[in-house]
Amino acid sequence: MASSSFLHSTHPTSSSSAAADASTLLLRYTPDFCAFAPLRPTRQLTRARWAPTPRVPAPEQPQDADPCCADDASSLSAPTASPGAVLRVGIVGFGNFGQFIAAGIQRQGHAVLATSRSDYSDYCARHGIRFFATVEALCEARPDVLLLCSSILSTEAVVRTIPFHKLHPDTVVADVLSVKQFPRNLLLQILPPGFGIVCTHPMFGPESGKNGWNGLPFVYDKVRVAQDGDQAAKCEQFLSMFEREGCRMVEMSCAEHDRYAAGSQFITHTIGRILAQLDLKSTPINTKGYETLLKLSENTVSDSFDLYYGLFMYNVNATEQMDNLEMAFEKVKQMLYGRLHDLLRKQIVERVPIPGAPSVMSNEAQINAAGIPSSLL
Repeated sequence: MASSSFLHSTHPTSSSSAAADASTLLLRYTPDFCAFAPLRPTRQLTRARWAPTPRVPAPEQPQDADPCCADDASSLSAPTASPGAVLRVGIVGFGNFGQFIAAGIQRQGHAVLATSRSDYSDYCARHGIRFFATVEALCEARPDVLLLCSSILSTEAVVRTIPFHKLHPDTVVADVLSVKQFPRNLLLQILPPGFGIVCTHPMFGPESGKNGWNGLPFVYDKVRVAQDGDQAAKCEQFLSMFEREGCRMVEMSCAEHDRYAAGSQFITHTIGRILAQLDLKSTPINTKGYETLLKLSENTVSDSFDLYYGLFMYNVNATEQMDNLEMAFEKVKQMLYGRLHDLLRKQIVERVPIPGAPSVMSNEAQINAAGIPSSLL
């Protein structure tokens, strides 16, 4: 879930029909909840908006930081930004999604610093990324942007361990959670007043974005960004990375995002997990619709249950959607059984024969054979 205004994208729109077909196929299975939202005008980037002011040299790195193999030129992505425009993005939580986002940041010529509970120093060494054993060591390196890529369930604990006093006072802090009101309120509560806050949600992941990010929606809300100094420039620079990658930039409030997401993303995950409980199997006579259901089930259960639980627990609109889903299912059942009840009534009371139905059967036997719940009679 494209913008035509981004500059020098490393993933321009392909002219080949094969690439277009691949993009269409991917989008077919990618829920686009933003389609129901009134989209804001596409961000208009100019050099003046995203070019930062001259940078002050970064302080010497701490001794306990694990350096990457910086001289392994073959492992580095070719930079596309000028030297004066390079941002240092610190990623907290460097699992599968953190690595996926880091690759896009590097494609745009920016530097990535990372820390995580697990040791990813070997991976970082191979990809030109500085890995830090602790979040404290990463903060001492003073990144321009601190990007939170932790899970929904662990985010609060992670944020409360960050030594913000070691960061530059105008650092921009961003998150990539699938819910938005929760991190917005959390960051406003915990972060020092001078820090910038940008809540974002890339509406794609390693699977749906493996062939590029062109046309995929990126939702963001600039919750608190100072217009004086370098903070606004850093924020625009950070957002421009995704725009240059071809993302469709959608600016909306965190509350608005959660309303739409509960009606689409949460429902999609719920239906997918219900289908998984049915243990659907491919058949020799699959229809296109059934293939879609199989793909939906496969895609949703490939995500952790913690992610799904987070979509429910940390979105105030999710409970309402769950209730709506249950009521909708009951309504469909009543429509089916109601019609069946009418047919049986005609046969039992009006003695109207129904083709294919037994001609002699007690009322109770007919009702039991039809499987109509007593509550619907």
